[in-house]
Amino acid sequence: MRTNTFLLSALLLITGSLKAQTVATFDDLILSHPDTFYVNYTAPGSDVGFNDGLAHFPCVYDTGYGDTTWSYFAYSNLTDSVTSGVGNQYSAKTATGFGGSANYVVVSCFNPVTYANSVILNLTGAAINHPVSGFYVTNNTYAYNSMRDGDMFSRKFHNGDWFKLNVQGYSGGVLKPDSVTIYLADFLFPDTTMNYILKTWQWVNLGSLGNVDSLQLSLSSTDNSLFGMNTPAYFCMDNFTTDETAGAGALHIANELTLPVAKIYPNPAGNVLYAEILQNSVQLVSITDLSGRIIASWPVTQTRLELNTSDLAPGTYLLQLSGNGKTAGLRFVKQD
Repeated sequence: MRTNTFLLSALLLITGSLKAQTVATFDDLILSHPDTFYVNYTAPGSDVGFNDGLAHFPCVYDTGYGDTTWSYFAYSNLTDSVTSGVGNQYSAKTATGFGGSANYVVVSCFNPVTYANSVILNLTGAAINHPVSGFYVTNNTYAYNSMRDGDMFSRKFHNGDWFKLNVQGYSGGVLKPDSVTIYLADFLFPDTTMNYILKTWQWVNLGSLGNVDSLQLSLSSTDNSLFGMNTPAYFCMDNFTTDETAGAGALHIANELTLPVAKIYPNPAGNVLYAEILQNSVQLVSITDLSGRIIASWPVTQTRLELNTSDLAPGTYLLQLSGNGKTAGLRFVKQD
């Protein structure tokens, strides 16, 4: 079975102690005015990135191609979710940061030295050699519209296509084998009505990577040529969250179900949340609030459940999945 961790958003602790976290919201990073972005054009070829929370987000730009090109991380408050093309490379398809915030990060996932579609960010201070809880991710407008419509470099996505982000951790300079994969576009469903290109903020849980001191973020696509990936190598990030007081062992759930457990969509949810059950051992699903209070429960009688969420107040909830004495939890957001 294909492992798809998109929308297996935020596998959370059902048991265990509370842990201190630091969230890089990027909202305290100064932008000169609304609808703009920031790249420090002062030192070509050098790291002109920025720090927020307990992480360093590098940025390198080059003027050797007749214009200015950049790679890695820039921060933005652009709201243009409509305009296609590379001229709109600094905007998120959501038009805002997570939760309607102004600022978010745009990632140009291209290494100008190795020519690989991967970048690295480094943890700082107390976060080094501790787990990263995760971050929110969505598509960049340029990449989203390119997959939706095609352009002079890339083709329109069709059945069988995908665009995904893979995250791995480094510890002590060594790349660890475990990884988390997030589908930014998924056209692999037998039921083609379920095909999607991500256009909402989705949580990416990285607790399974354990203790790390940096992360490698890599993009790949089914649209490639002899010169590499045709799909624009961009995505957007918000609320990068480190877990500096926890050890890797603290992220293990006692009696946890083996991943992947389920996919849930849409997220954020409106009046209906769909759960596609991926394990036969799941017997019961329950919606709980973040304190663990059970709001509603349903027996698992089929692999695709339609859950009524119309009575839920806007906010964040867990979909708890149980079976054979084991549990796992998926976080979702209920919106108005």
